Parts: sequence; structure tokens; C-alpha cells
Amino acid sequence: MTEAAQQSRAASSIRNSQSGPADDEVDLGYLLAICLDNRWLIIIITVLTTFCGAAYAWLATPEYRADALLQVEQRANNLGALDMALLGQETTQSTTQSEILRSRMIMGQAAQQAGLDLVVQPNYFPVIGEALVRRGTERPGWALGSPHAWAGDSIDVGELLVEQALQGRPLTLKITGPTSYTLSNVDGDVLGTGQVGQWLRQGQPYVELLVERITAPADVEFTLIKRSETQMIRYLQGRFEVAQRGRDTGILELTLTGPNPQEIQRSLDAIADVYLVQNINRQAAEAESRLEFLEQQTPLIQDNLNSAESRLNDYRATQDSVDLDFETRSMLERLVELESELNTLQIQESELAQRFTPSHPSYQALLEKRRQLVGERNRLEEQVDTLPETQRQVLRLNRDVEVSQQIYMQMLNATQELRIARAGTVGNVRILDNALVGNNPISPRTNLIIAIALIAGLALGLMVVLVRHMLHRGVTSVEELQALGLQVYATVPLSEKQQRLFDRFTAQKTRRRFSKVLGKQLGDRVSKPLAKRHRGRSEGGVLAIMDPSDLAIEALRSLRTSLHFAMLEASNNRLMLTGPSPAVGKSFISTNLAAICAQGGQRVLLIDADMRKGHIHRSFEGNSESGLSDFLVGDTPRDEVIRSTELETLDYIARGTAPPNPSELLMTRRFSEFLDSLGQEYDLVIIDTPPALAVTDAAVVGKQVGATLMITRFRENNPKEIERALQQLESAGVPVKGSILNAIERSASAYYGYGYGYGYYQYEYKSEKDE
Repeated sequence: MTEAAQQSRAASSIRNSQSGPADDEVDLGYLLAICLDNRWLIIIITVLTTFCGAAYAWLATPEYRADALLQVEQRANNLGALDMALLGQETTQSTTQSEILRSRMIMGQAAQQAGLDLVVQPNYFPVIGEALVRRGTERPGWALGSPHAWAGDSIDVGELLVEQALQGRPLTLKITGPTSYTLSNVDGDVLGTGQVGQWLRQGQPYVELLVERITAPADVEFTLIKRSETQMIRYLQGRFEVAQRGRDTGILELTLTGPNPQEIQRSLDAIADVYLVQNINRQAAEAESRLEFLEQQTPLIQDNLNSAESRLNDYRATQDSVDLDFETRSMLERLVELESELNTLQIQESELAQRFTPSHPSYQALLEKRRQLVGERNRLEEQVDTLPETQRQVLRLNRDVEVSQQIYMQMLNATQELRIARAGTVGNVRILDNALVGNNPISPRTNLIIAIALIAGLALGLMVVLVRHMLHRGVTSVEELQALGLQVYATVPLSEKQQRLFDRFTAQKTRRRFSKVLGKQLGDRVSKPLAKRHRGRSEGGVLAIMDPSDLAIEALRSLRTSLHFAMLEASNNRLMLTGPSPAVGKSFISTNLAAICAQGGQRVLLIDADMRKGHIHRSFEGNSESGLSDFLVGDTPRDEVIRSTELETLDYIARGTAPPNPSELLMTRRFSEFLDSLGQEYDLVIIDTPPALAVTDAAVVGKQVGATLMITRFRENNPKEIERALQQLESAGVPVKGSILNAIERSASAYYGYGYGYGYYQYEYKSEKDE
């Protein structure tokens, strides 16, 4: 590596380290400019995404919602003091009722009542068939004899019974005639044939099927599924919701969603009806249980009353008539009240013991109240013990009689109330609103889906553009090349004619344009068939001769001036043009620079040293035979490889027949002697070589030239790629004099610069067939 090259690399490293922090800053203006440059890609992605969203909304199965209202009332106090809802506790809460509504007990009965155990699904045309049938599309002519159902095709299945192994598994019913059909399992095995209105019975496996009506042509298929109880319950639970309206209102809103309005209305009504009946049955069962308990206790209470009355009468007869004074009678009345209350509490405790543990607050409150009553009764008993013996015995006997009589009357009243309650049980739940299905589906919401798809498409387009930009950062300014230590001799704008001439290979042009939109791999696949249609068209012409006033040619004229002074310091009059990668415009620059120099009065020779894929001969409407490779192997004499052009002072040498070893041919002594002799005959020898990163040909040729220029393409070659190419040439002892920034486009992002990318660059560079 030369001392000048080392100094330039060092300067480049310093500039890179100094510019590092700035590269981390986000330039919103530049990002906006990138998006403007790729606006058509963003528009295409947005339109495609929006179209996909609209297609989904059109194809999606509509979902409907049915709703109903239930009222859960507080339980009425029908049993007076014996009602278990004492102590201010509500036994029915809305949350509890919501869970009961979701229970398998309610859902299983409702599913059976609504007929959800049987599924009859027509076999629609794939993807779009169901959407077309929903819109009333009848069978087209091309669909005659197909197994797909269209508008108007249906069957009515009265009953389907299968063994447990077949529950939940699809069975295929195929129409074979106006009133006949065949039934097959999922493996295609025919289970039997049947007729409309007649039972189809199959023993092994067990299947019973009754089809009541067929309205479909022959060969149409329907799928039948017999759901198990678990499948029915899960199917219903997954679409069912319960919500309370307001706070502590006791109003429950039931909602059920599904694609079939009639089915969800029928199912929701079934859920409400089953829940209502279950609530009534539960209330009636509770009343029946209490009545049975009272009817068992009433005879015992009556026996106690009779026994107490007999003891009182016997005592009075033995002691004659004994009257109680006022104070003693007051004590008797209070004792009777206490006994009555204690008896009532005992009954309530027996009921609470069935529901709660002794640690429950309600149970504890009842026990505390009983302790207070027992304490008061004990105090009165102590006062009774101070009375005379006769009055004491009469008081106790009267107390037993009155307490038994009061309890007996309470039992008779409670029994009568329970009988009345049992006869008129209505439960504490009522249906306020039956199920009602809205006219419009709740999903898909077409406008919302399209709006979301539009936003998502725009976001996706922006993301694709920015990611592509991050992954492939090509140079866009002279400053970026100068930061690498390269002197920029010229910046060549891209014109329409230059673009056509630059894309010599139509397949490459097509692939590049498709790859720009679709990505490299997909773009190559799509563009190959299109590229074949353009082969054989004329691709010749030198822009400097065809349109000398083109902006690109004017830029090359400035290069000619700069190159004149640069070549004065060179060791010979040979100039090599190379690039870091293929398709950067080397041949275009070489051909037109040679033409411009020839027009300036110099005698110029253009050599196509790219013996694999060189195509300079096409610019002069020649062929590749009898070129450089043929001379180097000794098949063609020297004078025959040099071809003249329409410019008297411009000659060129084509690449020749593609050899198997181009690099070895360029390293031969014959090539060096050939260049020496040409340097004496011409004022300037321009050599077009393959890309430096693709093959080693440029490094071989570069050792034998006086100056080397690196061709870089605007927004195609990133700084890391160019730097690696420079390192590869300089490691081979080939200093790079400067660079040319080619194919500059007018774009918003051209006014901004950006940082460096990373990665290893390797290109496939195979030989083409002779043309």
C-alpha cells in the first residue's frame, strides 16, 4: 500500500470517528424525504392492505346478538317468624344468579331444548362460496354437478342418533336424487343410503337418521355433526354473557352471539325459560321441605299440649280451685313469652345449622339472643321458687299449658301458610324481555375494518421503506465519498436516455425495478418471464454521440478536464475503471468517457477487460467474438481484435469469447506486452474491468495502469461496501486515484446524508454465453 493511500485511510478513520455521534441522531426531515421518494411503494402496500381488509370484511361470516332481561327479586317473607331470611340477610344475589345461569345444569338443558345437538352445514365453494350464498348467488352454469351448495340448496334433518364414538365427528350426506342420499363417515366409507321421510338405520356403527326434506340437486354435499352434551354446553357458554344493569338493581341482561339469528334467539329464550323453571322448582322444593318438617312436629306439640292440660286439671282437682294473684300472673305471662321465643329460636337454629357453621355471624347472633332469653328465664324461675308451694305448682302447670298452646297455634298457622305458598309458588325470578335479535350484525364492522386496514397498510408501507433504507444505505452525497478518503472527480446525473442505455440487459433492468418494490428474491422470480419478451431488441448506442447535450455527458466533459491533469502525474496513459459491485454503470462511463475524449482530439482505445459479462460491443452494435480473450489465448491476431467506430479517433476491443480462466489470462506476459504496445499507439487507453468485490480481475489489471477510478452508483453502493472494495484493491497494491458518483437522481432524500451500513459483500459473477 502506498504512503498516500495510508494517509487517506487514516484521514477517513478520523472523519468516521468524528461523525459517529451525528449518525445516531434521527433526522425526521430525511426520513420524510425517504418516504416521499418511495411514495408509490407505500401507496401500493396501503392499497393492497386495504383491499385485503375489505376482502376480509366481505368474506367474514356476520355475527348477530340477541339480548333478554331478567329480574331477580328479593325473596318474599311468606313464612313469618319461621322464614330463613330473617336477620336481614338476602339469600339471592345477582352475582350468584349469574353463575347459576352459566352453569352446566342450565346450559345443558337449554342446549337440548334449542336443538343445538345437531349441526347441518352445507359444503360451500372454497373461500368465497359462503359469502356468495349469503348474498343470494344461485348455482352458476360451471358449477353443475359439483358438490358445493349454492343459494336455495338445503335439507331438513328431523333426527340424528349416533353412538358415542361418532359424537362430534362429521358425517357427509351426499344427495343422489330428488329424494335419496348416501351417508359417509370422515374416512369416506359409506354408512348407508336413505330416502326422504324414512329412517336410515345402521347397526355397526350405530346410526339413525331421518331426513324430512331435500331441496338440492344431485351431488351436493352437507356435513352433519351430532354434538355431545359437553360440546353443546361449551358451544353455548362460549357465546353467552351475563351483566347486571346498574348497581343492586337485580336486573340481569343476557346476551348471546352467533351467525344464525333464529338459533341464538331460540337458544337465549331456552336459557331464560330453563332458569325460570329451575328457580320455581327450587322455591317449591324448599316450601315442601318446610311443610314436611312442620307436619311431623305438629302431632308431637299437640300431645304435649294435651298432657299439660291434664296435669293442670288434676292438680286443681286435688287442691280445689287455686287462683293466682296479679304479680304471679304477670310472672306467668312473661315466662310463657320467654318459652315461646326460645322455642322459635330453636326451630330457626335447626334451619340455620343446615346452611351455616356455628362460627357464622348469623348463627352467632341467634346463639347470643338465646343466651339472653335463657338468662332472663332463669331469673324468673328463681323468683318463682320463692312463692308458696301451691301457687308455684299452679304457675308452672299453667305455664306449660299456655306455652304448648301457643306453640301449637304457631305450628298450625305456619303449616297453613306453607300450604298456600306451595300452591302459589312463582319463584323470585321473572322474564322482563324475551330474546330479541337486532336487524344488523354486530360484526364484521366493515367501515372500521377498512379504516384499520388503511392505517395498518400505511404503517406497513412506511415500515417496509424505512427497513429497506436501514438495510441498504447507499451513498447520496460527495461528502460521504470524501469521508472515505476518495477524491470525487465527477458527479454524473441520471437522465432518461442514460437510464435506457445503462440498463443494457433488459432482464437486469426488470429485475431491479421489481426488486425495488417486491424485494430481491421475489422480484427476480416475477421479472424473469417479462425479461424474456424483450430480448433481441436493439440496445446499441453511445449517449455522447447520440445526444452530446445530455446532462450526463456534460458531467463527463468536466471529468475529461479533471482527468487530463490527473493523468499527467500517472506512470502511463492507461486508465482503469472499476466499481465495488455489478450494475453501477462502469461500461456506460467507460464508453462515453472514451467518446468524449476522442471528440476532444485524443486518440483513444477502449478495452473491455470484463471477459465474463462485458457488453461494450453492444454500444457499438458489434458482437463479442474476436475480442480480448481470443487474442490472449492466441486464437485471433492483434490487428483483428482492434475495432474502429464511427469516431475516427476512437477504437475499442470487445471482451471476446467467455473463457474459463479470465484472471489467469490477465496475469500473462502477453497481456502486459499488449498494453505496452497499445500505450504507444494511443493517447489514452481506457480499460473497463469487472467489479472489485466480485472477482480479482480488477486487482490484476490495476497493477498495469497509471490511474484507477472507482465508479459508485447513487443510493446503490453503501460506504462500507466501497471501503471494502478500496481495501481489497489497495491490499493488492492498486491505489485508487479517485471516484465518480454515477446515476444521481432527483429525489427528496438526495439533499440529506446518512450513516454507514455493515455486512460482508460477495457477488456471483458467472460468464455469459457468446453473443
